[in-house]
Amino acid sequence: MKVIIAAAQTGGHINPGIAIANKIKKENKDARIVFIGTVRGLENDLVPRAGFDLKTIEAYGINRKISISNIKNIFKTLKGFAEAKQIMKDFKPDIVIGTGGFICGPAIIAARKYKIPTILHESNAFPGIATKLLSKKVDTILVGFKDAIKRLPKAKNIVLTGTPTKIKKINLSQVQKEDIIKELGLNLNLPIVLAFGGSQGSQSINSTLIEIIKCKENINYQIIWAPGQKQYEIIREKLQKENIDINNIENVKIMPYIYNMEELMNLSDIIISRSGAMTITEVAITGKPAIFIPFPFATENHQEYNAKVLRNIGAAKIILDKDLNKQILIKTLNEITKDKSELIKMGQNANKIAIENVEDKIYKEIMKFYKNGDKK
Repeated sequence: MKVIIAAAQTGGHINPGIAIANKIKKENKDARIVFIGTVRGLENDLVPRAGFDLKTIEAYGINRKISISNIKNIFKTLKGFAEAKQIMKDFKPDIVIGTGGFICGPAIIAARKYKIPTILHESNAFPGIATKLLSKKVDTILVGFKDAIKRLPKAKNIVLTGTPTKIKKINLSQVQKEDIIKELGLNLNLPIVLAFGGSQGSQSINSTLIEIIKCKENINYQIIWAPGQKQYEIIREKLQKENIDINNIENVKIMPYIYNMEELMNLSDIIISRSGAMTITEVAITGKPAIFIPFPFATENHQEYNAKVLRNIGAAKIILDKDLNKQILIKTLNEITKDKSELIKMGQNANKIAIENVEDKIYKEIMKFYKNGDKK
């Protein structure tokens, strides 16, 4: 069994691709899997680290505005189509899978040229441009959220599978919870707010949390905060100017990066974050209430659409980035944390949209193109 997975640029595209690859290898130990990506994105780190081969092509997102750089990118991407065709010709895959983003264009069209079955996985509630354009060309589209189905009217076949993620629901014992909280130097009796903005951090979330800490407004809850590795030192210096030691703040634990994210998501009472598809999926799986601040520059504003999936079922609050400030975040946090029953209800609502056995569902759709392990 030979598979090509097209995944590039961000973890939100690459990590689902790796999860799918791992599932295929688990079920088919002799499967050969090659990723197609670019030379510029996280795939150059994540894919080899996961143990898979990566082949790169020229591919760029096309801006709708006319510009010299956009025209250059169009010509470079045309070269990428030719490169993708050569990869198909040399590797002869049995199936090509795209997990979102502009890299899917050259890969899927090249696969169709050689009549290779194709699948797209779309993590976001509001499908990206590439998914929309390719929706009537691919054999099957797998979606992470039910809301995406109505936005792909031209698709031949759509299946709701969910999005694969490393984060799972775990039931921590009271002793485990107490040990983790003590290790973090936090209070056993206050609700825990987990705040993060991705590996790069979020400038607006970080600035707002600094103001809350400076004013000591978090007396009713405690904060575990990962501002991003690049932002951590900047924040440490800003707090130092206010005579605040980043390692010794009452009811606050700040760390450059959270390595035990699964553990802390399951431990926390509420989450503050951006609203990428992976985060929404993880919040639903762990059954946590959330305050989402959608990234305002996400393509076609898809993060706000993602956040609305949970907001519309009473599992989350949304604060737009342009509206975010200390006062509104404090007000929203106080409203949610003052009522423990409301916290529990919101978390239960979030868990209602969680999809179980995601990898199994995706693998089942992949194998529909095979019979007894052989290509149909």
